[in-house]
Amino acid sequence: MTVPAAGLPARVRVHEVGARDGLQNEKAVVPTEVKAEFVHRLAAAGLTTVEATSFVHPKWVPQLADAEQLFPLLGDLEGVRLPVLVPNERGLDRAMALGADRVAVFASATESFAKANLNRTVDEALAMFAPVVSRAKGRDMHVRGYLSMCFGDPWEGPVEVGRVLRVCRALLDLGCDELSLGDTIGVATPGHVTALLTALTTAGVAVDRIGVHFHDTYGQALANTLAALQHGVTTVDASAGGLGGCPYAKSATGNLATEDLVWMLHGLGIETGVDLGRLSATSAWMADRLGRPSPSRTVRALTHQEQ
Repeated sequence: MTVPAAGLPARVRVHEVGARDGLQNEKAVVPTEVKAEFVHRLAAAGLTTVEATSFVHPKWVPQLADAEQLFPLLGDLEGVRLPVLVPNERGLDRAMALGADRVAVFASATESFAKANLNRTVDEALAMFAPVVSRAKGRDMHVRGYLSMCFGDPWEGPVEVGRVLRVCRALLDLGCDELSLGDTIGVATPGHVTALLTALTTAGVAVDRIGVHFHDTYGQALANTLAALQHGVTTVDASAGGLGGCPYAKSATGNLATEDLVWMLHGLGIETGVDLGRLSATSAWMADRLGRPSPSRTVRALTHQEQ
C-alpha cells in the first residue's frame, strides 16, 4: 500500500553501486561477462545510474582488474549514467581512454582511514585528487566526491561534524559536482545524519549536491535514509541485493540493499523509475552466481530465497 508522508521529495535518484562497491570484496573473481550482464539487468530494471567499475591498480582490488575489458561491453546502454571510480591521474587516464564521462574520487574524513585506504593523510589525498578533478572538469566530465567515515571510524570512534564539513568543503572547492556522504561502518543514527546535513546546508552546500551512502551494520540504513529525505536529499546510494562492504574497514557490513530502499520509497509514494520485481530477480540471479542467498530482506521476500 502506498501511503505518502508530508515533507518528502517526489522523486529520488538511486545511485546503484552494486557492480562496483558491491562486487569489489568478492574473493572469487566474477567473470567479466557476468558483470556486464549484471549491469545490463540493473539498467533494464530502471536504474539510471549504475556505477560500473573502478580504475584502481589491480594489485589493490583484483576483482576490478578487468575494468578495460568490462567498460566497452556497456557501450550499448543508452540513457544510463555509468560512473567509474578513479583513485589518481593514472586511473583517470585509463577511464578517459575508454570514453568515460562520469568519474568519482574517494576521500576520507579521518586520518586513520585515509592512511589505511590511500596510504596518505587527508590533506595529501586531497592534493592527489586536485589534478584529477581539474583535468576531468576540463573535459566536461561529471565528478563525484565520495567521503568515507562521515559518522564513525573503527580506529578513531565517533567523527565530529566539523571534521566532515572541512573535507566536504575541500572536495567542492576542488571542483566536485556532487558529494556522497558515507557511513562506512554503519554507526550513524538519524539525529547524527540530520546534524551533519544541517551543518552542510547552513555552510551553503546546496542539498541537491549531496547524496548519502549508508551501511546497515546496526540496522539503521533505512532510518538514516528517511532522515536524509526529510532534509531534502534526493540522491541515495544503494547496492543491489545488499552486496558489498569495505575492504579496509573490517567491521563494515553490506551496503543498504537497493530493493529494501525501493520498497520503502514506493510505499511512501516517492518515484524512482525502478521496477522492483525485475530488480529483485536480478539480485537473486547474481546471488545464484555468487553461490549464496541475497542478504536483502526484500529480495528474499519477493523471490522466496532460502536463508
